Amino acid sequence: MNNAHVLFSVDGPVATIKLNRPEVGNAIGLPLARALLEAAIRCDHDPAIRCVVLTGNGRLFCAGGDLAEFRTAGDGIPGYLSELAGILHLAISRLMRMPKPLVVLVNGPAAGAGLSLAIMGDIVLATRSAHFTPAYGAVGLSPDGGLSWLLPRFIGMRRAQEMIVANRRVAAVEAESIGLVTRVVDDDALASEGAKLVQSLVASATQAIGATRRLLLETYENGLEAHLEKEARSIAALSSGPEVREGVAAFSEQRKPNFCLENING
Repeated sequence: MNNAHVLFSVDGPVATIKLNRPEVGNAIGLPLARALLEAAIRCDHDPAIRCVVLTGNGRLFCAGGDLAEFRTAGDGIPGYLSELAGILHLAISRLMRMPKPLVVLVNGPAAGAGLSLAIMGDIVLATRSAHFTPAYGAVGLSPDGGLSWLLPRFIGMRRAQEMIVANRRVAAVEAESIGLVTRVVDDDALASEGAKLVQSLVASATQAIGATRRLLLETYENGLEAHLEKEARSIAALSSGPEVREGVAAFSEQRKPNFCLENING
């Protein structure tokens, strides 16, 4: 399903989505958004995929929306942006709600909707050369890509206000210190550190991770008692599954659990 804008590959249980417009900083136009959605749907529905990696090709992770396409749209830009944001949002929703972990490897600067893509992972590794800029105000637009939802949750409302309203750029080291990314690594170590992380997640209990992702997304939507009920239902639903049987057996036998589905379901 590869095309010129997004490279999609599956290596065993790991799917990799690579934004592939390096000549324009992996800017997001309609073809890229459509390809990203197609990849997200595949990742969501393929049970053999246990972990998903999102990264960019070239010097930038993602420069945000393709301003050249904005200009081409002319007076039709409201309809164009509605379609672009709608497709992109479907892709983001799929990636954030799929029942498996998402690792984002930020290989360079991220701006605009690219900032949303950069920070939406469960675990985000960023190179030291990366930096993060909302960029919307510079072209007279308000955020999309879930940025106004994600930023306050990760770094707090005050920092989110400053970043978006003042269009403040945040360097990688500061991004780590305020919780915008999980960890900063040397530029030449991104691939190796990402690979170690992915292998650890692939060996983990994917069904439990999927349930945890759902609970975390709903954290701010529920009162305490409602969320406690969701936790109770979730843990009970998982308890009769193969991952729990394997985990309990491994604990009793004092060995490392093997959560790969072909091993615990076979």
